[in-house]
Amino acid sequence: MNYWQSLFLSQGITQSLLLITLTITIGLWLGEHARTKHFSLGITWVLLVGIALSALGLSIDPSVAHFAKDFGLILFVYSIGLQVGPSFAASFKSGGIKLIMLAAGVVLLGCLCTISLHYLTGIDMGTMAGIMSGAVINTPSLAAAEQAFTDVTGEYSPTIATGYAVAYPLAVVGVILSFGLIRWMFRVNLETEDERLQKESSSASDEPVCVDIKLDNPQLEPMNLTQLQKLCPVKMVVSRVIRPNGTDEVATQSTIFGNGDTIRVLTDKSHLEPLKLLGKMQTYSYQQKENSDHLVSRRIVVTNTECNGKRIGHYDLRGSYHATITRVNRAGIDLLATPDLVLQLGDRVMIVGDKNDVQKVADIFGNELKRLDIPNLLPIFFGIVLGVILGTIPFPIPGMSQSFKLGLAGGSLIVSLLIGRFGPYYKMVTFATTSANRMLREVGLLLFMAAVGLTAGDAFIPTIMSGGYLWVGYGFLITMIPLLIIGSVGYKGLKINYFKIVGMLTGSMTAAPCLPYAESLSDKNNQATVCYATVYPVTMFLRVMAGQLLVILFCA
Repeated sequence: MNYWQSLFLSQGITQSLLLITLTITIGLWLGEHARTKHFSLGITWVLLVGIALSALGLSIDPSVAHFAKDFGLILFVYSIGLQVGPSFAASFKSGGIKLIMLAAGVVLLGCLCTISLHYLTGIDMGTMAGIMSGAVINTPSLAAAEQAFTDVTGEYSPTIATGYAVAYPLAVVGVILSFGLIRWMFRVNLETEDERLQKESSSASDEPVCVDIKLDNPQLEPMNLTQLQKLCPVKMVVSRVIRPNGTDEVATQSTIFGNGDTIRVLTDKSHLEPLKLLGKMQTYSYQQKENSDHLVSRRIVVTNTECNGKRIGHYDLRGSYHATITRVNRAGIDLLATPDLVLQLGDRVMIVGDKNDVQKVADIFGNELKRLDIPNLLPIFFGIVLGVILGTIPFPIPGMSQSFKLGLAGGSLIVSLLIGRFGPYYKMVTFATTSANRMLREVGLLLFMAAVGLTAGDAFIPTIMSGGYLWVGYGFLITMIPLLIIGSVGYKGLKINYFKIVGMLTGSMTAAPCLPYAESLSDKNNQATVCYATVYPVTMFLRVMAGQLLVILFCA
């Protein structure tokens, strides 16, 4: 008996590691088995199991708990930033800005609801920040609020994590319920929305389009590629020229074009109109087979670290190898291969040229998939160092004695976004396979949630019994009111497609557990996922900032 008591009750490092891993194990098992077709608490079970074990009298060493929470949070947030960093700037394109503004509206309304409930109920803002974090399904916000509360008051408040724990489960239900309420209020027909979306997509696609242009302008004199691009100063890539006798060749800088030739061009849809001046145009899908008897089109993966951060124009492929890159696929998105486009490790580039020339280019870029399996750990730990430093820098707030800090979550998120976006420009290899990034993210989140649960459980039942059960209702209000208001404005007021609204609302809550349900609403499009990813980076940043700002402003 003494052995088992010592093993589970000693509060040493070994006992703490045992309880943390046991909590994670049981929580993951419940996440796999305690679920329905469209609803699952997922790894939230880890938090609930930790609370249950702590309520039974099992606790861990405070220093170990503090380390597990902080380091787990850093791994989680940092891996998110690295993943979304490359596409972060793309989120601010014209269509994305509207969605981001709506998502920011959800965050703002959630904060206003929290402040209102704080005054109406008299609950301290630290606890309300925890309830808000659970109501918006955002764990980094919880961590930021906890850290800000400790910095401001010099004390640790277990009710912050308790508020999060009681509000979280119903928040997942609330997000899914809001989709149904919006659909019911406005009599949304999913098939009609699918058809509407297809029409919108066909007229507003951001992906490059491929056209064959038969040069037949009487005023067009024989010219080379440089002169042709000056004549039509738009972003385009001329991949090949087809002569009147049917022979084709790669378009190089020295190639002469004349009337009767057909050139194959990749460009943005918005640039098609100026190209009509050159001649007759025929659009076709560039995904179709492009190989001919003379030229081949081959997809090559950039795996050579020497290529990371270099511009396509650096290699002069047209002049040196009589080959050309027509497009670059990065994170599932096709980009026009202009000379100033910076290559990143993991890019998939489409090369057109003679078979031997294409192989030479493949040798330059690497094209060895096994290299991508090797983890690049230096940028991760270097970025974490910078993130921790940035998170601890105090920023004074005018009129207040308490300074504002980004915290471990905010600092790590900002640094990881910047490194993910600009790292390749400075020769930093930031690429990680999807599975490796997800492993890092999940391990960090599991450590954090287990440690939070094991330190909050002893106050959970007393808090609930003393009126904490009302926090569930408060959290539900913080969940539903912003979603219904912004969802209605977006769908009815701004006429945004329902599937985009669903994705935006899911992303505005950073509600990964709700994404599978949002995706299941249609098997004809992936707009829910696309819009979720569009608003997620900005929303995550706003959520982390909101949690600690409320604490600083109302608890200082």
